Amino acid sequence: MTRRVKRILAAALLVGAAAGALLFGRGHGQRPQVPPVQTGRSHPHVIRPSQSAFSWPVYGFDPARTHSAPLRLRPPFRTLWKVYSDSSFIEFPPVLTAGRLFFGTNHGLVLAVEASSGRIAWHRQFAGCVASSPAIGNGVVYIGFMDPPPCRGSAPSFLAALDARNGGTLWRFRAGVIEASPLLAGGRLYFGSWDHRVYALDRTGRLVWSFSTGARVKGGVALAGGTVYVGSYDGYLYALDARGGLLRWKAGGGRLGGLYATPSVAHGRVFVSSTNGRVYAFSLSGNELWSVQTGSYVYSPAALAGATAYVGSYDHRLYALSQATGRTRWTFDAGAPISGAPTVIDGLVYFSTCGSCSSDESNPRARRTFALDTASGRLVWRFPDGEYSPVIADQERLYLTGFTSLYGLAPRG
Repeated sequence: MTRRVKRILAAALLVGAAAGALLFGRGHGQRPQVPPVQTGRSHPHVIRPSQSAFSWPVYGFDPARTHSAPLRLRPPFRTLWKVYSDSSFIEFPPVLTAGRLFFGTNHGLVLAVEASSGRIAWHRQFAGCVASSPAIGNGVVYIGFMDPPPCRGSAPSFLAALDARNGGTLWRFRAGVIEASPLLAGGRLYFGSWDHRVYALDRTGRLVWSFSTGARVKGGVALAGGTVYVGSYDGYLYALDARGGLLRWKAGGGRLGGLYATPSVAHGRVFVSSTNGRVYAFSLSGNELWSVQTGSYVYSPAALAGATAYVGSYDHRLYALSQATGRTRWTFDAGAPISGAPTVIDGLVYFSTCGSCSSDESNPRARRTFALDTASGRLVWRFPDGEYSPVIADQERLYLTGFTSLYGLAPRG
């Protein structure tokens, strides 16, 4: 992901200069300011806390990483609140439980935000970049770190377990650089590392097993039917026994390219995207079913809903592909590269365009979020901010991750 890191760093410097301070300039020995909450102008009152028990506990919503949630929530939306992250970009979306959102920034600032009001419940500063979503369960936030800014992967790092009530550190597990969003399922915590390994820990931070691949593991893992699916930069997709970490199969023959995208699983198929520009589907026994070539890199995982896989490419297009055959149902030209995963909610697929992923990052139109009708690809709604994986939600609100801000949105009316 060298090209991607260079683009992100270049874009960060441009954005920081325009704001009067370099984006990464505060990452060396200075503590970022506590992010202020900016409330939407048309609705300045504090919203009452939600009593909803709905949770979005991991990146991708569920252990299979389908990026699709059974919610009824549609635009147009109004902005309830906005949390600004002190000029440090937010690469991955938050997780949500018990009415509270948890996420980290590229400066290593970890925040807990009240979903109803945008009030910051707590914040903790760490000496490392956050380039993934946390996982949460049983009152504990699990979050991985890269080395300190500029986050080049030059030093080993750690995964931290934090008390969800106050952000206190419960334990740390030392590993290589952790760029992957951890997965919590069945009392186990699964994640990959730049040290070429996949790890499984128990909730106390004790190592249960680890498995060595042939190269860096930058994406997350998916879990379905007792099997962990994970891609590596060695060009293989691996299927591991979730209980003991034994290899069940590996597929791709080393020709899949750099697998940065987290796999997604549905309907007896495993979907994974590659920096070689292709999207692949495998059977649960490791047979390649089909592959589709896009026009450029594919860092985006596939969002799976109904019989369709939705995936974005650096060629500026979002693709709607048949899960069974890979046939293209429709495409949408968004006008800028698509890097993060789409999300499907209530018949709409949400995704963002990435200003840091192109030479056009100075154009504000390069950073936007779109909502398309899943059946036709028709544009339904757009928002003037975004960068990577844009949204999660509950029954009342949509939570949108912009370049340096997190927004709480609610349907109008």
